[in-house]
Amino acid sequence: MSGLTELTLAEARDAVAARKVSSRELTEAFLKAMENARALNAFITETPDRALAMADASDRRVAAGNARPLEGLPLGIKDLYCTKGVRTTAGSRILHNYVPHYESTVSQNLWDAGAVMLGKLNLDEFAMGSSNETSYFGPCISPWRAKGSNAKLVPGGSSGGSACAVSAGLCLGATATDTGGSIRTPAAITGTTGIKPTYGRCSRWGIVAFASSLDQAGPISHTVRDCAIMLKVMASVDPKDSTSVDLPVPDYETGLEGGVKGLRIGIPKEYRVEGTSPEIDAVWDKGAAWLKAQGAEVIEVSLPHTRYALPTYYIIAPAECSSNLARYDGIRYGHRAAGADDLIELYEKSRAEGFGAEVRRRILIGTYVLSAGYYDAYYLRAQKVRALLARDFTEAFKSCDMVLAPATPGPAFAVGEKISDPVTMYLYDVFTVTVNLAGLPSLVVPAGLSEAGLPLGLQLIGKAFDEATLFRAGRALEVAADFKAKPRPWWRT
Repeated sequence: MSGLTELTLAEARDAVAARKVSSRELTEAFLKAMENARALNAFITETPDRALAMADASDRRVAAGNARPLEGLPLGIKDLYCTKGVRTTAGSRILHNYVPHYESTVSQNLWDAGAVMLGKLNLDEFAMGSSNETSYFGPCISPWRAKGSNAKLVPGGSSGGSACAVSAGLCLGATATDTGGSIRTPAAITGTTGIKPTYGRCSRWGIVAFASSLDQAGPISHTVRDCAIMLKVMASVDPKDSTSVDLPVPDYETGLEGGVKGLRIGIPKEYRVEGTSPEIDAVWDKGAAWLKAQGAEVIEVSLPHTRYALPTYYIIAPAECSSNLARYDGIRYGHRAAGADDLIELYEKSRAEGFGAEVRRRILIGTYVLSAGYYDAYYLRAQKVRALLARDFTEAFKSCDMVLAPATPGPAFAVGEKISDPVTMYLYDVFTVTVNLAGLPSLVVPAGLSEAGLPLGLQLIGKAFDEATLFRAGRALEVAADFKAKPRPWWRT
């Protein structure tokens, strides 16, 4: 079978199950693609020996008739997920040599279902960023380039390596995490599909924490079907994570072709914001028309507190980051500075050397808003506004089944173009942070190309734990968009 790295996850699953291709052949094809794509810097750690051993084990299970749901399918793992015996860095110097002795619940679910690990994927340091430029291991580069330009573009963040690897054909699918848009932004600007599930749908145990009340695991893959297949396996209740929810996980794939007839799709008027690319507004209007043409009713809804979402997020997330990252002290694990004269200096030097500029900035912001005299003025007030943002969605869902919105204010930008201006970078999250603050699920689907030939994505935001309806609508959007564009493989030359 030719073109193995061009298969969707569903196609590869069916081919392996039918013994048209072996897992070893599939895995070797992806390992070769990874070797030829080092210019993208998508992987921090490659695990070829482990991948081939897992593939051989899968082939034996297929031959014995004991295949599991993801048997023999090669995946990439965001390097925020702890993987037993495999270096886990969180994209940071402070964890550059950390090897966990345990496996995250989500990745264990994938291995239990038969998946094969190709390696650990690049990301913004501790998942703090929207462009994958804050990684200690260097920026991940998008496989896409604008027409007539050789400028290197960002793949989005923080799960840039995940989106890049899927888009470039380096894996069938990848795990990712989303704290303020870190699945949806990369998916939107690399022409891939990604879902941020409802908070609590997937266990956070064994995933390096950024902001514990916002973080959520999810997949990035080629299609809505592939995401549905992956999320079915990734999601579970977990006694090791008190925030995981004990609800049945539907077989999302079976309902994909149900269509959108009779669904009500809300268009939030507050998402028409200044600075959004006209191309984004155009594809948003087109997406609404596509759903309407398939039988959905499109109505305007209001999310009145949207304008407060970014400041609220950039108080709560840094506050939680400040608390979570206090554990990295140069003593128990991770980077330890040399030449310290006492314990306090060891802490200070280790953290100063171990954390990059963006992580240090967020720790400082978070420590400030949690400090005596400022807690009530900032953090407590932000939590109250967060409740209002969640209530906005509750009210909107009284008149609609889901919300259709842009995922990003524009297409991918050049590496180095915005990273020196943190406020500009934070504004790139304008359409995504509301979903995390409200704990809702959101699915991004590629919907078109900009004039420069770069992907543009749309997001569907659904009711809590109603990912099944999101997948159904996402599939309808996917069929209408008929997005077939692929990046030109410049990295192979």
